[in-house]
Amino acid sequence: MTVSLDDLTTLRYEVVDPGDRGVAVVTLDRPASRNAQNKRMTYELNACFDDASRRTDVKVIVLQADGPHFCSGHDMRDRESHRDFDLVSTSAGYAREGQEGHMAFEEEVYFEMCWRWRNIPKPVLAAAQGKTIAGGLMLLWVADVIIASDDAQFSDPVVGMGVNGVEYFAHPWEFGARKAKELLFTGEFLDAEDAKAMGMINHVVARDELRESTMSMAHTIALKPAFALKLAKESVNQTLEAQGQWTALRSAFSMQQLAHAHNRAKYGIPVDPGPAQSGARTSANVERS
Repeated sequence: MTVSLDDLTTLRYEVVDPGDRGVAVVTLDRPASRNAQNKRMTYELNACFDDASRRTDVKVIVLQADGPHFCSGHDMRDRESHRDFDLVSTSAGYAREGQEGHMAFEEEVYFEMCWRWRNIPKPVLAAAQGKTIAGGLMLLWVADVIIASDDAQFSDPVVGMGVNGVEYFAHPWEFGARKAKELLFTGEFLDAEDAKAMGMINHVVARDELRESTMSMAHTIALKPAFALKLAKESVNQTLEAQGQWTALRSAFSMQQLAHAHNRAKYGIPVDPGPAQSGARTSANVERS
């Protein structure tokens, strides 16, 4: 199925001030599930990002979320098949049994999709409030600039689920090597100020100023020439690639698939069901208050 911008169900999409200073705003809109990322959200996000990337009346893209939290991670209750959507990546094996099919699914819906969004040829700003857990981090990490509210917290607790981390394994690039290990080993939350000190967050603002601050920066950036913005972004991204970012991300994803295969062989499911991960299931990990 082709996702239509006229029939979005997991997010909202609008273009503010279309023209030379246009800003496309994508808002995660599943507050009842704390914006857990199901497959439909992935493909709706991709449709919105594609549209914003191609429009000549959009200079900057903003990703934000409704509700008390930015994103509680992958929706573990999602039963819709990724085969119901028009595929984006060139991964093979979707219909195969065993780990081959599971790997193809995660390459399509998570890993390669995030890499695709990371390379959008326009500045992407993200605004995060409340908790961002596991897969939600990947949605933030594809952004070029991240602004967080002063109550924001971040965590990837999936080592407790028997895997090395989320599919788009940018932790060492976002936190530095030793802090990345600590956060993965413990699964503990990192607050906004600490995340800023490590370089993951650009600015921390009061909760009630988050959207205004994000849009203010977006409009400031939108004053710059579109082609220069594209080249500046590409220059920084190429520096990371020259440092080995793509190879490292790809290697970590392969190890994650090894962990899934191990868990399937040992437990019959892709994650470790033991007590260490009792609080780590992402879509259930954020309080419903």
